[in-house]
Formats: sequence, structure tokens, C-alpha cells
Amino acid sequence: MSKHIDRNELKVEGAQQVMTIKDFALKYKLTSDEQLRLTKLFGMFATKQELLMNARLKSRIRH
Repeated sequence: MSKHIDRNELKVEGAQQVMTIKDFALKYKLTSDEQLRLTKLFGMFATKQELLMNARLKSRIRH
């Protein structure tokens, strides 16, 4: 038998956003090599925190 769970009763303080590597690569304009490296490292999914800490992002500062 199923039971309704009210979202307001849930504690989501420690919840983290999980993303696909493909979506992250598109959002941050990663090269295909970098996307492949992250996929080998994490598989198809990882938390946004893990991806930001491990991705080799290009500087967005223009000269």
C-alpha cells in the first residue's frame, strides 16, 4: 500500500543537484575531450559540486 508524502515535511538540507555530464558540458562549453574525461571519471551522472571541482574550465576573462 502506498502513502502520500508531503514535500514540506521532507528535510532536503543536504540535497545536491545531480547532472548528466552532457548537460554540464553544454552549459559550460567544454570540449569533447574534456567531456569524455569527465565521463570516464564519473560515468553518466555526477553532482554539480563534483563536476565543478574536477572540470578543467577555460577562463572567461577577456583581454
